[in-house]
Amino acid sequence: MTHPVDVHVGKRIRHRRWLVGMTQQQLAEQVGIKFQQIQKYETGANRVSASRLWDIADALDVPVSFFFEGIESEQDATDAPVAAMPADILGDKEALDLVRSYYAIPENQRRRLFELARVLSDVA
Repeated sequence: MTHPVDVHVGKRIRHRRWLVGMTQQQLAEQVGIKFQQIQKYETGANRVSASRLWDIADALDVPVSFFFEGIESEQDATDAPVAAMPADILGDKEALDLVRSYYAIPENQRRRLFELARVLSDVA
């Protein structure tokens, strides 16, 4: 049985890999393992050792602590559900694609888009 922390760390690996536009194969090559192992890490089927997590963090250009961010709020998520939002927003590929596209927009246009989205969400 998978441990919730291993699943969370795996989701964070997948999240960051998607954000930087890296494939499992590319990450595996940078870390020096097979892509199947990355698959197992991302699902939480296999635990990531400390040294391997260090290598993955280096390859994805984040601190090791990134993989543990949000773990407390994930445990509390059952207390306060948010309407119309996936339970695991960071694991939702559509949301990550939207974030990646958002940051590809020039900053001045991005700010205007952000304000538009905020107004639309207030009206909804």
